[in-house]
Amino acid sequence: MDALRVRIETNLAGFERVALDPTGRRRAAVAIVLNPTETGPAYLLTRRALHMRRGAGNYALPGGNVDADEDAIDAARRETEEEVGVRLPREAALGLLDDFLTLGGHVVTPVVFWTPTPVTLTPNPQEVHAAWFVPLSDLDHPRAPKRVKNPAGGPPLLRMYARGGWVNAPTAAWLWQFREVCLHGRPCRTDAIGQPSWTAR
Repeated sequence: MDALRVRIETNLAGFERVALDPTGRRRAAVAIVLNPTETGPAYLLTRRALHMRRGAGNYALPGGNVDADEDAIDAARRETEEEVGVRLPREAALGLLDDFLTLGGHVVTPVVFWTPTPVTLTPNPQEVHAAWFVPLSDLDHPRAPKRVKNPAGGPPLLRMYARGGWVNAPTAAWLWQFREVCLHGRPCRTDAIGQPSWTAR
């Protein structure tokens, strides 16, 4: 795990991220939380509560809006604690990936966090239906990323493998960039990734 952390930190330090101007848009942040498990290193994935007005039942990373007195790191920390009961110190943040503009009008900053010891997930039923630590090896599934035609036109949709199925963008976009940049040291961008039209609702 120590070698993995050094590799991720080194790759993030050498990555020139894209920071978008959030003027006139809502700012948000998501957390890519890395954690050791009995079967190896894993990342935190949730399924949104089934009764939510937006995104009900979707796979998602912990995250939400950035408050006026926060930056992306603190917003991602707060949302992770609110959604799954995991309190992350600020120094757990290893770095940031590219800002991403969602169809819903949010400029989202993905923040990569490292937890050196196993943590216990306590999903908040108001926001999260279930939560898991997914093996990092899933990100290197031989068919991932899966690119499919966008029925609404525009850039192809991108999907990443997790838990025996496929996760849609924008979550898939963040997981793909994390895989490429952090795990493999291959710079890539997410601005040309299509998103399903229903994610705007």
